[in-house]
Amino acid sequence: MGLKISDFKYKFGYNGGLPNWCPGCGNFGIITAIRHSLVNLELDPKDVVLIGGIGCSGKLPQWVVSYGFHALHGRTLPVATGIKLSNHELTVIVHAGDGDCYGIGLGHLIHSIRRNLDVACIVHNNQVYGLTTGQTSPTSLKGFKTKSTPEGVIELPINPIALALSSDATFVARGYAGDNRHLAELITEGIKHKGFALIDVLQPCVTFNRVNTYDWFNDRVYKLEETDHDFTDKDAAFEKAFEWEKTNNEKIPIGIFYKETRPTYEDENPQIAEKPLVKHDITKIDIEPVLNMLI
Repeated sequence: MGLKISDFKYKFGYNGGLPNWCPGCGNFGIITAIRHSLVNLELDPKDVVLIGGIGCSGKLPQWVVSYGFHALHGRTLPVATGIKLSNHELTVIVHAGDGDCYGIGLGHLIHSIRRNLDVACIVHNNQVYGLTTGQTSPTSLKGFKTKSTPEGVIELPINPIALALSSDATFVARGYAGDNRHLAELITEGIKHKGFALIDVLQPCVTFNRVNTYDWFNDRVYKLEETDHDFTDKDAAFEKAFEWEKTNNEKIPIGIFYKETRPTYEDENPQIAEKPLVKHDITKIDIEPVLNMLI
């Protein structure tokens, strides 16, 4: 029997306590948006898996009533790959920080994108390592001063949107934790998308990033859907991806940059064409010949 919408509001509620993020943390906006998305999509909690990495964002699956997995630093996407291929009927959602996904996990991100796994990847991008008390991350703006770079970081930041586009992602979006409603709409579209969806979320860290604050973003973000942007045009998407840099941090587009339809990794696997791997009968399969080959 299916659940009612009122049931989902309870089922996707907080799981055993309230989040312990810093008051005002952008993660509160993200967890609110993801819960709204799951409710709006009328998903059954038993069919949803949230995967978190290391960092403040990694705690999110602990506070949503669904299946969850706390992965190692940078390894959220390999875990998501295994879960999705084991049971492709599940809705698999990854939550990772900018240091987690764009740092040690960057190689996994690129290969997950090119495979076009049917997974939604939500990156909590606060441009700093918050959990380890404020070091620069791969997305910190040049010149950003922290305890590890007191004279300002000299490296250029990663451009997640351009990176995803150049890796042939089929869904690329950017949201803002300060706009719950808009972010929930983006996450909903990302989950519905058949293929890999990257949703980079601008997530202010109120404790360790005193530059990229809510006020800073509020003065700069604008919504792509309120312009004439065509998200089926990859060239136009690339142009918008570099607008933040070209305008010297003055104009930051949020919304869907690019979207296309392409067969997923799961679509092209004959082993799961009939049914998920977890539903196959393996009681009569003899693995002894394979084991003997390893001796």
